[in-house]
Amino acid sequence: MKEETVFGLHAVQAVIELQSDSITALWLDSRRKDKRLRHLAQLAERAGVGVEWLSKPELDRLTNGGRHQGVVARIRGEAPRDESFLENRLTTMEEPPLLLILDGVTDPHNLGACLRTADAVGAHAVVVPRDRACGLTPTVRKVASGAVGSVPLVSVTNLSRTLASLRSAGVWVVGTALEGASGYLYQAQLTGPLALVLGAEGQGLRRLTAKGCDELVTIPMRGTVQSLNVSVAAGVCLYEAYRQRLVAGC
Repeated sequence: MKEETVFGLHAVQAVIELQSDSITALWLDSRRKDKRLRHLAQLAERAGVGVEWLSKPELDRLTNGGRHQGVVARIRGEAPRDESFLENRLTTMEEPPLLLILDGVTDPHNLGACLRTADAVGAHAVVVPRDRACGLTPTVRKVASGAVGSVPLVSVTNLSRTLASLRSAGVWVVGTALEGASGYLYQAQLTGPLALVLGAEGQGLRRLTAKGCDELVTIPMRGTVQSLNVSVAAGVCLYEAYRQRLVAGC
């Protein structure tokens, strides 16, 4: 299985704590002996992970110049999480599912930020199409600050078919749109089995994706800009769902 590079303090710490058996190498900046790196080295030692100390230029080469914060790990890649994984996860859950579906988001920083917020509200998965969308990259892992280890990123072949399957399973699918919305996000019922669907940066939902939603809503905008960055919009939507669930005792 293909190996992956993970870098950044939070991302690597999450791997050590949640997936230490997947680590094949761990490198730390030999010039840094600060508290954060010492703590990471201690975590690795307790988990039975060996540490190699390298110079910053060597770490720069390992990450192609990425902002590694003096911490780089090599891990065994996971088996792809696909439609079967999502179906199995839904059938074994004991609480109403909360899913975030991203239609064609290509910016790894946006995807990482969405994963981080999904983790914060206890979402059960983030779903993306396999083609013309960002997948799991080192940048996504770093921006997600460890959320990759707790929130599955599911890559599906046909997003429209996945939406239809979710609806058949009793999941209410709510998409965000500037046009054709039936009302505001805050008027929607978001407490039951739910999938929130957001579109790509600048393009919104594709026609077939919007058609596959049970309901289209819009986020009220009072200023001069017409839309939000997708990661910000995901935060607004996820936290409204979380708020409603807290009030309802879900």
